[in-house]
Amino acid sequence: MSAAESYVTADGRTIGATVMEMRNITLRFGGVVAIKDISFDIREGEIRAIIGPNGAGKSSMLNVINGFYHPQEGEIWFKGEKRAPMRPHEIAHQGIARTFQNIALFKGMSTLDNIMTGRFTHMKSNLLMQAFWKGPAEREEVENREIAEKIIDFLEIQHIRKTPVGRLPYGLQKRVELGRALAAEPRLLLLDEPMAGMNVEEKEDMSRFILDVNDEFGTTIALIEHDMGVVMDISDRVVVMDYGRKIGDGTPDEVRNNQDVIDAYLGVPHD
Repeated sequence: MSAAESYVTADGRTIGATVMEMRNITLRFGGVVAIKDISFDIREGEIRAIIGPNGAGKSSMLNVINGFYHPQEGEIWFKGEKRAPMRPHEIAHQGIARTFQNIALFKGMSTLDNIMTGRFTHMKSNLLMQAFWKGPAEREEVENREIAEKIIDFLEIQHIRKTPVGRLPYGLQKRVELGRALAAEPRLLLLDEPMAGMNVEEKEDMSRFILDVNDEFGTTIALIEHDMGVVMDISDRVVVMDYGRKIGDGTPDEVRNNQDVIDAYLGVPHD
């Protein structure tokens, strides 16, 4: 299937053409090669997983995608255009949002206020307009707050909307961080270990929300995750990294049966 073709999944979702392509990406830190000559694509509307052992370079790859790291070699293509080196805030304006392996929230602020910070790229009022408040600035605040409230309803966290996030249990903080990312209305959502540290019930809830975001909003998702049960259940395609190299790429079934992946990561014995 070519990168321009779309198809419908077994559950009725439409996977479109390539929205992002990583071409021969190499990233070095001094003499250490974190990513070595890796290529893969992400298609419109899919859930694309990036897996591998600790130290494989997965988070570094996510940091390349969102502009925090700039590779020494290779090209990044987004929406059909080669992307020049950009800073993370410029990437955010392009429609790419992310969550982090270590929760990145304002602990003293409420759930609602944290989610409102995700609307930053959609706010146009300047400092003078904000100072006078009435008029365009007030209307903008109301409109953005309505969107934040819809996200709160979607994530079923109405009961903690005014609670400082520092008082929340870990699982709910991860859900609030997802809400902050969703508030940016991203075309591509990057999730760095969204299930890390969660119990079984919390993982089930987060998996459901990720699937709902993809299905109801049509959001393209790229995620890093260590729980192979979750990866195989919710992903359309999986790319596997090991020591900065790509050792597998395909559907969950293809990756599950790839002997290189089995040897390096899954740990299933040979037949």
